Amino acid sequence: MESTEEISYVSQQEAIEIDQMLMGPLGFTVDQLMELAGMSVASAIGEVYSPSEYTRVLVICGPGNNGGDGLVAARHLHHFGYKPSICYPKRNTEPPFAGLVTQLESLSVPFLPVEDLPVQLSSDFKIIVDAIFGFSFHGNTSFLSFCLTFPLVFLFAEKAKTAIECYITSIAVCQTWNPRPPFDSLIRRMVSIKTQQCTHEIAAVVISVDIPSGWHVEEGDICGEGIEPDMLVSLTAPKLCAKMFCGPHHFLGGRFVPRSIIDKFKLKLPSYPSTSMCVRIGNLPETNLSAQKGIFTASVNLEVEENPIDQFQKWLGDALEAGVKEPHYMVLSTVGKDAKPSSRMVSLEGVNKDGFVWHTNYRSRKAREISENPHASLLFYWGPIKCQVRVEGFVEQVSDEESEQYFSSLPRDIQIRPTVSKQSTLIHGREVLHQQYKEFEEKYHDRTSIPRPKHWGGYRLIPEFFEFWQGEESQVHLKFRYYAEEIDGRRVWTIHRLVPQLAESASSL
Repeated sequence: MESTEEISYVSQQEAIEIDQMLMGPLGFTVDQLMELAGMSVASAIGEVYSPSEYTRVLVICGPGNNGGDGLVAARHLHHFGYKPSICYPKRNTEPPFAGLVTQLESLSVPFLPVEDLPVQLSSDFKIIVDAIFGFSFHGNTSFLSFCLTFPLVFLFAEKAKTAIECYITSIAVCQTWNPRPPFDSLIRRMVSIKTQQCTHEIAAVVISVDIPSGWHVEEGDICGEGIEPDMLVSLTAPKLCAKMFCGPHHFLGGRFVPRSIIDKFKLKLPSYPSTSMCVRIGNLPETNLSAQKGIFTASVNLEVEENPIDQFQKWLGDALEAGVKEPHYMVLSTVGKDAKPSSRMVSLEGVNKDGFVWHTNYRSRKAREISENPHASLLFYWGPIKCQVRVEGFVEQVSDEESEQYFSSLPRDIQIRPTVSKQSTLIHGREVLHQQYKEFEEKYHDRTSIPRPKHWGGYRLIPEFFEFWQGEESQVHLKFRYYAEEIDGRRVWTIHRLVPQLAESASSL
């Protein structure tokens, strides 16, 4: 990881001149640059977001080179084990774009029309790749882009002596642009994902290729209407606007940059680890534990929310903002009639004043133990911000209507899993599950709705006790608890502030 102060950031003009050199005397083709860029994007995604958890990916491609980078990234993501889908509303039918589409279609990667996308992209996808606009140019609206003018390459081809001149001509004729339909609505949908994150809903992560759509190449999001990505993958060299990027993950893909370009532009670029095609710029964001708003003051006195659900959602929001990986995963502990405890990781699917919801197989061990003893506990631990939350309470099944609603919102490939999986039973080999999955996929190939298995649904833990713990660099850790009491027929939470605890070992948690 390289400090951002040690890295060069290039201007718009420098970025254009670098491309001129690459595609001129240095002999690179557009195809090669797209391949290198797309591989870098896919590699950066793989560094942070595992395909087992972030399986479903939507790549939104513009009609120009940035969209081509997205197409290449989608192909690599497919081979990495993700399940990408592509929204490519303004297809470029010229080489090399047509070939990239053919390659993806041969892999059965779906191309989705805009009208088939959900209003809330997070309901179907875990990752959204913004590959719409590339360079943003000067102008009040800041949506200038080679992507939007790429078709002009062919319009001006007769006047351009070479492909490079043609490329530069297309940039020169750019005027101030507003995003055209359907890209305007697609950008709004990606912008709305940030709102979901701020309200602590479980939302998709947004990854921008080189320039977040709507940003000025040098001045950033000058209109305040652009995307705020969780990850930015700069290409060749970071553009000046990348200094304004505030997300947790900034990567650079540019291992191919020749020495002659580095020397000519006096670039300071990071060294790449091992055989990686991308390198992280800067560290993961650090959290100032002693100064987190609304949680602790500088003294021992604690400022906490009256309702523990509000306190939990605040800390979950802090974890999301700090870039904690998979902060919604929790340890569920149960005890059956044999009095032997068991624990496992499950995914939190929702939390509100009624409690914490997850979904599972009603025939599993945890389901059996819950039926025998409906008392359970949850544990969340977010290492980067040194926070832990324990919750104890009574567990009940959610209604069939709630389970149906959640199941119907899942992507089809996720719906198949609980149908073919007889959780916690013996099988003769992994291939059995793969065969059952394939058979079920063929059965519903016509896109008819998949029925929810009766043995699969949701549970809700109704909390009776919370314990919040926060570590301090001084090793004097802070802890407070909430206890539920019934007063005059209503639930009231009593807060117990505990004496700060001096940590001697990991058991101090």
